[in-house]
Amino acid sequence: MLAELIMVGTELLLGEIVDTNSAYMAQQLAELGIDLYYVTRVGDNRGRIAGLVQQAYQRADLVIIAGGLGPTTDDLTKEAVADAFGLGMELCPGALAAIEKRFDLLQISMSDNNRKQAYLPAGAEALPNPKGTAPGVLLEPDKRKAVIMLPGVPVELRAIMNESVIPYIKERLGEKGVGIIYSRVLRFYGLGESNLESMIQDIIEVQSNPTIAPYAGSGEVRLRITAKAASEAEAVALIEPVEKQLVARLGAYFYGYGDEGMETVVARLLLSQGQTVALAESCTGGLISHKLTNVPGSSEYYMQGAVTYSNLAKESILGVDPSLLVRYGAVSDEVARAMAAGVRQWAGTDIGLSVTGIAGPGGGTEKKPVGLVFVGLSHAGGIEAYRHQFVGDRLQVKERAALAALDILRQHLLGSVTQ
Repeated sequence: MLAELIMVGTELLLGEIVDTNSAYMAQQLAELGIDLYYVTRVGDNRGRIAGLVQQAYQRADLVIIAGGLGPTTDDLTKEAVADAFGLGMELCPGALAAIEKRFDLLQISMSDNNRKQAYLPAGAEALPNPKGTAPGVLLEPDKRKAVIMLPGVPVELRAIMNESVIPYIKERLGEKGVGIIYSRVLRFYGLGESNLESMIQDIIEVQSNPTIAPYAGSGEVRLRITAKAASEAEAVALIEPVEKQLVARLGAYFYGYGDEGMETVVARLLLSQGQTVALAESCTGGLISHKLTNVPGSSEYYMQGAVTYSNLAKESILGVDPSLLVRYGAVSDEVARAMAAGVRQWAGTDIGLSVTGIAGPGGGTEKKPVGLVFVGLSHAGGIEAYRHQFVGDRLQVKERAALAALDILRQHLLGSVTQ
């Protein structure tokens, strides 16, 4: 089965609302083994919606439309769908009764325009909405294909998907036709997307099922391995040999899976080794501490942190020798080392981690350009510092510096830090 999604709402085109509905529905369709080739956004224009529905209906077996089912004059999805198939609009008594019942339960007077939500394209079926007043709509113009209309409010859309749409799709597919599209994401740090892709180009060129897709994040690269199979177990069996091949090729850069960011991996290592850490941050402004303390159980390994932005703070809180600041400057190998050692001593932790740099957009020089960052690491075996040169705006430099510092800590915990 091939599906297509249409997201309705001028607010989506203006960027006033972030479209989370299409991502959710794409996931649900993938789990059912349904291919999705197009996701389109369109404003609240009856003619454009109708034209897009006609186009999608030619390409797909299942068209799902989200948004435009409210009671106001700019909610035009049902009327546009009716236009697309040359249908009139009819009052659905069951839908009207459900809307009236919901208003009664809420003890709110129902306005006349809410009756609009009970009108459906001729021959359509109302799908119950347990979370709101606008029913979903199922239309099968020729019994071979289907058009489903859902409210744009995410909680309502998800409720109707779970209770009505997914069961309907499964029934249409039949037990033999139900399969899944299953993905596993591998995360890499330390090389760019183009370099990573060139290193595995030969593997990508022969892919079929599963497929491999690289995509860049903020300072890292991910590989999504996707398999289509009758069950999750079969999909996993297809994915695992490919995963082993990729990790064997890219193992030096591989650090984790799925939604687990670098901070989660570092947290797991700290907990498993019973190690504690303290942070001294300058240019990152507490971002690394924020990331580490977002992980549940962080009080077991994160003791304390200091945002020592000024030279005075570096001296008074971390005990950085003023002569180092004068001779080498705050953004230097020497000061990064002193900050890491100082915060470790101050907190009494196993590890001290520091960051000092120039986030920009100003403050750079020819010798010390914007994006220059030093990461310091202090531990029982010694003190090291690592130099990085990042590109990007201020927020990007801060994010990339935080990720680099966490990766240095990760490699230290694994016993594999290299210059």
